[in-house]
Parts: sequence; C-alpha cells; structure tokens
Amino acid sequence: MESPVLMAETIIGGDVIRSCQEGDREAFRLLFENYKDRVFAIALYSLSGDETAASDVTQQIFLKLMKSINQYRGESEFSTWLYRMVVNACTDEHRRRRRFLPWGDSNLSKVSEKRPQEKHFEGVELSTAVRKAIGELRPKFRLPILLKYIEGLSYEQIATVLNCSKGTVASRLNRGHKQLAVRLTYLKDQL
Repeated sequence: MESPVLMAETIIGGDVIRSCQEGDREAFRLLFENYKDRVFAIALYSLSGDETAASDVTQQIFLKLMKSINQYRGESEFSTWLYRMVVNACTDEHRRRRRFLPWGDSNLSKVSEKRPQEKHFEGVELSTAVRKAIGELRPKFRLPILLKYIEGLSYEQIATVLNCSKGTVASRLNRGHKQLAVRLTYLKDQL
C-alpha cells in the first residue's frame, strides 16, 4: 500500500502543476484539496497545537501558492517544495510570537492533572501526551519528527524541506527521539 504522500504525488502530477501555472482554477482546487490537510497538520504540530494559528498559516500558504506557483521549477517533488513553504511560514510565525509574548508566557497547554478512571480514556490520554511532548520540542527537532512520521518523507526529502544535510536530519531525529523519551517517561510517572 502506498503512503499518503506517494498517493498525492501520483494524483498531483506535472500536468496539474502546469495547469495551475497557467491559471487553471480547477487544477488549483484539486491541488488545494489534496494538500490542505497535510499543510494544516504540519502547521498544527509546528505551532504546538494552536489550531487558529495553523489555520491562518494554511490559508497564507495557499494564497502565496496561488501567486508563486510559477516559481516551482520541478527540481524537486512538488510536496517537498510546498512543505518547505510551510516550514518557512511556521518559522516566521514563531519569530513573530516571540516578539510579542512577554517572558514566561507560553502557548503550550498544561498537562491534565486528573487521571481518567476509565480504561477507554487511557489511549486518548496517551495520544494527548505524545502530541503534547512533540509540541514541546524545539522546532528544529519537532519538524523532522513530524515530516518523518506524519508525512512519511525520506531523510533526503526532509533535508530538502529543512534546507540542511541528511546527516543533520538524522542527528535532529536522534536528539528529538531522546527528548521525547525523557518527556514521555516523565509524563508516564505523573499519570
């Protein structure tokens, strides 16, 4: 079974991209429908679960894409080029937030202090804890993990998106895994 990323690449081929570059609104709608959820997911994880900010970034990306689709030259996969735009937009959003947040403020949600009594909620709690732990990672560790495990990108594709070497991707994934292990062990002890 193909990964969702590969399926999207099959659907969104060069013909659709060229049609978008020629101003075909139906082709752009197809492009939007195929990538909107992935763009939102990357933005959501990158922005620590802030749905409003992720929605704003998603909207900005597709508005920018309408204006700049002609800049895509086909030197890499379209998804890699698009994800690079998303990463840049999220980095800009982080910088903007840092300028306006006073010391000590954070957008990270607090860990629930109540432990659910029902077994049904244990899986939900674990999922929430994992998302929270990923959201607490610095973007340079969070984004490679998101791109690898959520988007299914290869090390080479991640390196292109993040504008770094494959070795740097491997190092950041390794450090991110270690930080997640520490955070999740701590959260497990709290539950």
